[in-house]
Amino acid sequence: MLFTETELAGAFVIDLERHEDERGFFARTFCQREFTARELEPVVAQASIAFNHRRGTLRGMHFQYPPSSETKLVRCTRGSIVDVIVDLRPESPTFLQHVAVELDADSRRALYVPRRFAHGYQVLEDETETSYLIGEFHTPAAEGGLRYDDPRLGIAWPLEVTSISPKDRAWPLLDELEAELRRRMTLNH
Repeated sequence: MLFTETELAGAFVIDLERHEDERGFFARTFCQREFTARELEPVVAQASIAFNHRRGTLRGMHFQYPPSSETKLVRCTRGSIVDVIVDLRPESPTFLQHVAVELDADSRRALYVPRRFAHGYQVLEDETETSYLIGEFHTPAAEGGLRYDDPRLGIAWPLEVTSISPKDRAWPLLDELEAELRRRMTLNH
């Protein structure tokens, strides 16, 4: 696997290191040793997929508060998406900054999302499927979210949003949420 750290410390784009021959190719998509060597958490508590019928669909921006915060390894297995992560670590110099990465089935590229990050994506093609390896169990009481269109985040989604859940549309703006976010995302050492 080929790891490239993003502008947000601890978040990595992971490309395949293909071993090709006349049959096609073979590539590792996950390795505990390689993750541990980069100080990434190699724990998988759950694996999930999301299927989206229409381009323009938006899912996010989701996170879980500590102690149930999650890592995610996200890969688009059919179609393509623009995946966006937001740093929610109050002690980080990139707090509330985001990175957008295009993931598609052809490249098989993945995005590693550290704990205390918000995550969401927009579908670029009809009939798109996304796969997640998640490092913590889903904990409804720890759920949180950011508004996808919050002007303070300044996320430039590539397409008009054609479909979004009522829950995702209703997340509060940062002006309402930031004090709680800072308090609940701060780790007590």
